[in-house]
Amino acid sequence: MPRKKKNKKVNKTKKLKKIISLKLKSNIKVPEKKNLVSGQEDKPEIKKVKKQPTEKRVYNLKDFVVYPKHGVGKITSIEKAKIGEIDIQFYKILVEKEKLTLTVPINQQSKLRPIATINQINKCVSILKTKPKIKRTMWSRRAQEYDQKINSGKIYELAEVVKDLNKNTDIIADQSYSERQLFEKAYERLKSEFEAVLKVSPEEVQKKMDKALGRTKISEQME
Repeated sequence: MPRKKKNKKVNKTKKLKKIISLKLKSNIKVPEKKNLVSGQEDKPEIKKVKKQPTEKRVYNLKDFVVYPKHGVGKITSIEKAKIGEIDIQFYKILVEKEKLTLTVPINQQSKLRPIATINQINKCVSILKTKPKIKRTMWSRRAQEYDQKINSGKIYELAEVVKDLNKNTDIIADQSYSERQLFEKAYERLKSEFEAVLKVSPEEVQKKMDKALGRTKISEQME
């Protein structure tokens, strides 16, 4: 009789061991085998890194470009010159509004940018339609901020200045001299880029901008 008891105990311990081992096996995650093409090894996935845009951009003759401090200009020629022992290639850019010709070396053209796209022009029109932001800071500080935005070369910032300084009127008494100067500077810069992109007359561009700004009465008076 005592032998049978021992056998029962042994059987119980064996069963427990089997149960524990099965549980342990079920918890172990076995990595899935990837489908391999015959003759090829399983290689790690390599993610492609996008290349950063290079500073040197190629513009062609008669292309319109924007130089931040002067606005829209047209490339009239691409010339070469020798300074010392160094050959330099540069763009000659005519800024018609300012009657100015710029000389920009091709390897130092980081400030140049191509003119806006149609989508960017439409976004600018949407900005012009929004309400102007009224700041309570001193005019001297605001004037400095507006001037920086105008000379940034960024078309959306230019549109914001036009929108914020717009008074929906052409009466000189409603604006200070410096305020009017900044408005006209930003307005003409934006207008010249609209003309270059849309390829329409200055009158049509002015109508489009004035309509967005709510200055339609001024346009009607000018006609």
